[in-house]
Amino acid sequence: MLLLFIAIPLFALYTGLMVYYYRSWQRIPVLGPAAGTYSLRISVIIPARNEEETIGRLLGSLQVQTYPGALMEPIVVDDHSTDGTARVACGFSGVKVISLQEDGLLAYKKKALETGIAAASGEWIVTTDADCEVPPAWLAQIAACRSLTGARFIAAPVCMENDRSLLQIFQALDFLTLQGITAVAVHNRLHPMANGANLAYDRSLFYEVGGFSGIDDIASGDDMLLMQKIWKFRPDRIAYLKAPEAIVRTRPARTWREFLQQRIRWASKTTRYRHASLIAVLGLVYLLNLLFPVLLVAGLMQPVWLAVLLACWALKTAVEWPFVAAVARFFGCRPLMKYFAFLQPFHILYTLVAGFLGLVGRYEWKGRLTR
Repeated sequence: MLLLFIAIPLFALYTGLMVYYYRSWQRIPVLGPAAGTYSLRISVIIPARNEEETIGRLLGSLQVQTYPGALMEPIVVDDHSTDGTARVACGFSGVKVISLQEDGLLAYKKKALETGIAAASGEWIVTTDADCEVPPAWLAQIAACRSLTGARFIAAPVCMENDRSLLQIFQALDFLTLQGITAVAVHNRLHPMANGANLAYDRSLFYEVGGFSGIDDIASGDDMLLMQKIWKFRPDRIAYLKAPEAIVRTRPARTWREFLQQRIRWASKTTRYRHASLIAVLGLVYLLNLLFPVLLVAGLMQPVWLAVLLACWALKTAVEWPFVAAVARFFGCRPLMKYFAFLQPFHILYTLVAGFLGLVGRYEWKGRLTR
């Protein structure tokens, strides 16, 4: 009976959280297509390490932006690539390519971004990853959001591509959930959440908060930990850009091992979070997922708990469905929802493993073993 006394309040809280996320997501206004004249100079900073196969797609999508080319400055910072990343980037006109000189660093990506920002001439910094592709109106939408909201920091949507394989469908659905939570958290000013594949901020603000100083002893966190510093400094000047024309598409991990390493890297910054609401949400989600293996073990001893386990599986799926389906519709990924219930066990397992290893373990990223 003790398990029921734990499970019932956990599910009650989780259901309330999902209802809140769903209703909040629906209330976030969608920014229409950008139009008008622009004067804001934007520098797009792209850290890149061994992205010879992908960076051409990104730079090609930057060359067809509707934003005036004279106001756009792409900067690729090559992070000690051992392939032809720099050569490919140099083949695109108007792209500034910088090679990262420092070695033996811990926070390589932060150093690459810092180097690019120092070399930038734009008033605004926009960051993305070398394995992404951006839509034609991307920068125009960011500039329009800045003008409309007066924001100095903008978190924007990212969608993960998939080839209909189990691994990539799983990643895409998981990523959709994170994106929906990000939108709600930022729009409702609950706590910082962002993804460095689609981020924009005032260059002067970056220096006002001391850049990456104080968070440069950890490899991850170039997005959320920076946002946390800015949130503390100017929470009223942060916005979320909800617009289909601003969705950046990124490639998924190619193997289960690569996927797990990526998620461990994301979880590794959890100990640096300073917002009680974010810590509370993470704690609730982890405890709810931990309930499932506990019920499985109990069910092996008393079969009645296996029925409770199946009921909890169905309930978890039911309370998450409306929110995730609404987010999937916005990102044009509604067909993926038919896999949602089936993939719940995988999601529970990965959440527990990645969450634990992110706090206590090391991980491999871009060929480097780090923490």
